[in-house]
This record gives sequence, structure tokens and C-alpha cells, in this order.
Amino acid sequence: MRIPRIENTSHILLGLGALGSVALAILTCAHVEPSRCGSDRDCKLQRICDLGTCVWRDRPESVAGAGRAPYGPGTSRAPAAPAWSPTENEPAHTMFRFGPLHRGRSSFLLPRQRPSVAWTYTTAGPISSSPVLLEDGGIAVGSHDEHLYVVGPDGSLRWSYPTADIIFSSPAVGADGTLYIGSDDDHLYAIGPSRKPLWIFQVGACPQHVGVGPDASRCDADAGPTVGPGGIIYTGGDGIYAINPDGTLRWRFATGGHVSSAPAVLPDGTVIAGCQDDLVYAVAPDGSKRWDFRTGGDVESSPAIGEDGTIYVGSDDRKLYALGLDGSVHWAFNTSGDIRASAALSPLGMILVGSFDAQMYAIKLDGTLAWTFRTGDRIVSSALVDGRGAVLFGSQDDRLYALEPDGRLRWSFETGADVDSSPILAPDGTIYVGSDDKKLYALRAASGGTP
Repeated sequence: MRIPRIENTSHILLGLGALGSVALAILTCAHVEPSRCGSDRDCKLQRICDLGTCVWRDRPESVAGAGRAPYGPGTSRAPAAPAWSPTENEPAHTMFRFGPLHRGRSSFLLPRQRPSVAWTYTTAGPISSSPVLLEDGGIAVGSHDEHLYVVGPDGSLRWSYPTADIIFSSPAVGADGTLYIGSDDDHLYAIGPSRKPLWIFQVGACPQHVGVGPDASRCDADAGPTVGPGGIIYTGGDGIYAINPDGTLRWRFATGGHVSSAPAVLPDGTVIAGCQDDLVYAVAPDGSKRWDFRTGGDVESSPAIGEDGTIYVGSDDRKLYALGLDGSVHWAFNTSGDIRASAALSPLGMILVGSFDAQMYAIKLDGTLAWTFRTGDRIVSSALVDGRGAVLFGSQDDRLYALEPDGRLRWSFETGADVDSSPILAPDGTIYVGSDDKKLYALRAASGGTP
């Protein structure tokens, strides 16, 4: 077993070490199966679990029969609904999906013309983590080479920090500039101005911290992190965690499977999170359950919250769900593939989400289809929508796509491998995105973009 490298930490918090019994861990993880892999997430880099074996999937199937479904499989909820503030604004590009409501909406503008490479920074592993912007113009991103990187706006390395396993997690930046990053070594790291940990929090008490397979993956800290009101950090693993800014545990909510996607956080502190036990959970600010909603498959898409409080979340049952704040289902939209990407909410009143069927879907607020755009392979990357409704996302056909608000292709850019990373957009129009070719790309057009 490898132990995370820790330098000059002020304190190390072991989270839920008191839960250390393997029997209890198994009981709280109904998703774990005795086969070599029980779900796609167990496979990590191999992507797909097929009859207990991790394999690469063939080219996507067609989109026959895509469209709206009137009802979801089922829901269990309490009468109370969380409070809602429709005027709540998202911070810009400081965490996955840009803010705790996960709308994926940027106020900046995508370049009209195909950009060129301003620079690339090469790591030693694929980059599926989504980058974030720092206040001084730097870019932070994680890599499968087990490191967090901070790169300057000129492409030069400022510093890096090693963890003990692959990083799927996207970084998040606190109000004081602290960088938070999760690793598949089951730890959440808080990196301060000294470029060394302020604290390290162990997620769960899994006996195997690193490697692949159900036992090694159940406590992976690959969900988020999301920084919510009051600077509280929310992440997932063998449950949903709320961690105080000083690194102490605020609460843990037990789930029936691994939580692999970033929780969304409402203005009142209510947490909405998906889980591999097929459920979407709403957890109150005190850590108690408000309600849960059952889908027909793993929920590895991060929820997005609309201005009216509608919750949009995808599932491996191939549906995008629109849920009310009380957990009721408004509608479910059918695609022909798993939905692992998170929805982006267009200022033009549409929901944009990609699917494993290689399609980007634009869905109207009533759950009907506006348009689709086909790529050459599965879409895992979550779309960005700019200030005028243009759409930017990656595909496993190795390309980054920019679409007009009506779904027409504006331009595409080819990298050297899958683009699972979700792109971000700087105020000057520079696009930052990672690729499985191990590179962080900075793409820039001469015309740039303006706020």
C-alpha cells in the first residue's frame, strides 16, 4: 500500500477512521459486486465494464428513439423542500462547472474563428480533470500521473504537488485562494500559499487506498470538490462529505454506493448529489436527508441547478432528469447512451448535455428536443455555454467542438487523444482544456473574446 506524501502539514485529519470495519464499509456500498468489475467506474482508464471485464466500447450506437419520457423510475422524498434564492450568482471558473450551482455558464465569449495553440503543458499522464482559473491568471489541473499542476498563463510550470494515485477530480479554489483537490488515494488535499498542504482529509476507511477494482475505488476522492456557502467543502467517496474550511469533518451522509461526481450546493446549503447506487440525494445543511430520487442506473453526472431551482442530472439509464426542489420529476429525456457529462444551462433557455451515443443534445425547458449535434465518439466532457449561448465541449473522437447557439458547427480543434476534460474560458477568450494525450492546451484566436 502506498502512503500519500505529506510535507509540513499543519495537521492531518483522518475523517472517518472510526468507521474502519470492513463489514460496515461493505454494508454501506451496495454497488460493490464480487466480479472483476461491477460497473464502468471500477474500470477507470478502460472506461467500460462488460460482463465483469473492463473493455473499450465499440463505436456508439445510433440515436433511434431519442426523446422525452414522461416519468422516472421512482422517488422517495420528504414533504419539505429546500429554500431557494433565484438571484444567486455563480462565481467564475473557480471549481468544476464554475460554481456550486454547476450551471456551466460563462459570461465570456468563445472565439468566432478556430483558435490555434498558444501553448501546451505536457504531464506524464492523461488529463481528464477539468482546469480552473486562479485569480492571478494561473491555471490549476490534475493529471493521471498523480500530480496537481499550477501553470502560468504563459504555459510555464509554477509548481506541482504529488498525491499517491490518479487524479480524476477537478480542483476548486476557496475565497482565500486555497486550492482543494481530491485524489484516488482516498484523500482531499488543501494546498495553501506555501504550496504545501494546510491539511489532508482521508475520505472513508477503505482498507485499500490505491489501485483499481471495487475495494480500491469505493473511497476515491474523485467527486468535486465543490466549495459552498461559508467556505464549506463538499465531496464524495463512500458517501457525501461536508468538510469545514479548517479540514475538520462537518458531517457525512452514508450512501449505498460510490459518489463519483461533484455535488451541487444550493444557496441555503442543501446538497444535491448523484451516486452509483442509482439515486440522486438531497441532503439538508445539517447532513440529514431531505429526499432521494431513484433512476435506472448509476448517477455519475453532476447535478446542475437552474434559476427556478430545477435540478438537471443525467444517469447511466440514458436519461436526463429534470427534478423539482422537493424531488418530484418534471420530465425525463431519453438518449441512446449513458449520460456521464453534466448539463450546461444556456442563457437562451436550453439545457445542453452530451451522451455516450456521441450526441450533444439541446433540450428545451419543457423537456422537448431543440437540436442535436453528432460527434465521432462518446461524450464525457461537460459543455460550457458562453455569454451568447455558443457551446464548447470535448469528445472521445479527440476533438474539441464549438457550436453556434442553434447547433451548427462553428469550428473544431483536434488533439492527440480523447477529450474527457471539460473546457474553461478565460476573460481574454483563451480556452483551457486537458486531453488524454497528457497535455493541457491553451487555445487562442487573434480576435479573442470579451466579457
